[in-house]
Amino acid sequence: MLRYFYIFFIFILCGEGVCFAASAAKPPKQKAVLKTDSSTIVIRNFDKAALQSYSKQPEFNYIETQSAPSLWTRFWRWFWHLFDFSKLKIHPSDTFLQLVLKLFEYLFILLGLGAIIFVILRLAGIDMLNIFRRKSAAANLSYSESVENIHEIDFDAEIEKSIANRNYRLAVRLLYLKCLKQLSDASLIKWQPEKTNSIYINELANTTQQFTFKVLTHQFEYVWYGEFAIDDKTYGNISKLFQEFKNDMA
Repeated sequence: MLRYFYIFFIFILCGEGVCFAASAAKPPKQKAVLKTDSSTIVIRNFDKAALQSYSKQPEFNYIETQSAPSLWTRFWRWFWHLFDFSKLKIHPSDTFLQLVLKLFEYLFILLGLGAIIFVILRLAGIDMLNIFRRKSAAANLSYSESVENIHEIDFDAEIEKSIANRNYRLAVRLLYLKCLKQLSDASLIKWQPEKTNSIYINELANTTQQFTFKVLTHQFEYVWYGEFAIDDKTYGNISKLFQEFKNDMA
């Protein structure tokens, strides 16, 4: 038993020796040395004459002056203050009433903005009731567009009259109606006042005629319903297309 004690004691002494040797092997730390900056410092001063010159220039005047709010700004302040329901004293627990007031606030704001937009558009001469409608220009014809009968119109006379008045949009419409009459007389379509142009296109059995008439229909709708002004040269090109279609029908 004593022998084991000696062995353990010798082991402890050896371990301390190893630790002492490891710590002794570390190099000593060097002390920090404070070095004095010996560089030459050149003191520079502002040019007082230049500063005085700059201060007299309006570009370097940074003093902000508060001006009175404009009429437009005062209007919007009044508008938002008018629909501010937060001034009402409501108990925090009454969430339903708060929700109803918030909905009314948004509703009044939308109505107010809508009224302002309506007034602005009216002052600009825009009719809100017809802004999304397709409305062609009024034409001085002896028949009404809503009840027009292609078999009762003297197309040649009306077309000449429209060209003389430089109303080429109306002349294009008359060309299209004349084309419908020609197709109806050739029994290629069954004309009825309530039919749409797409129906007439689908009634054509000949695919070549169907394609050409579809192009003519797009030309007519672009000019008439799109209300695009055309000149005599453009009308001449469109009239030539209608004439070529008539020749192909023969």
